[in-house]
Amino acid sequence: MPLNWKSGGVLLGLVFFLAVLLVKPIGVSTQFVILDGIIGDAVNPALVTQAEDGAWTSTNDYLAKSGGKYAKSVANPLNYSFLFVLAMAAGAFASALARGGNGAAENRAPALWRANFGDGAGKRFLVAFLGGFVVLYGARLAGGCTSGHMMSGMMQTAVSGYVFAAGAFLAAVPVALMIYKQEG
Repeated sequence: MPLNWKSGGVLLGLVFFLAVLLVKPIGVSTQFVILDGIIGDAVNPALVTQAEDGAWTSTNDYLAKSGGKYAKSVANPLNYSFLFVLAMAAGAFASALARGGNGAAENRAPALWRANFGDGAGKRFLVAFLGGFVVLYGARLAGGCTSGHMMSGMMQTAVSGYVFAAGAFLAAVPVALMIYKQEG
């Protein structure tokens, strides 16, 4: 039986609270940079190197910043944050299976999407990819991500978290109203 949005919100808040209490605030956009670095290092093994004193560095300025913190994560990616991102993907897959992800149109796309844009999976995947790219680009430009700025930030009562949340909703609501003209 699926959770309603209220129960889901409380559960999400509890997960964020436990993460902050037990490990650290949740934020994931940096882990996509680390994944890029892992791929880059596989293609060019000189991308990330370790000095004799044990310090990590990179020929890429971004990976080398913060005393080589990101370069170290590229070399040793099995940490809490990277595993959290992998668990997010696994959780999304498990959720799709749990709600009957058998490939039927009604399971692939919400009724509202189908009413406005049809059943074509290609358009939906392209829009999802482009939207994800824009959000990730903006997140990296802002020095964080939606989960770090808004969710973890607001939980820690950071003013920047509240400002980001207001900005996100002030942009998202009008765009959604323009895009989704028909009801599902």
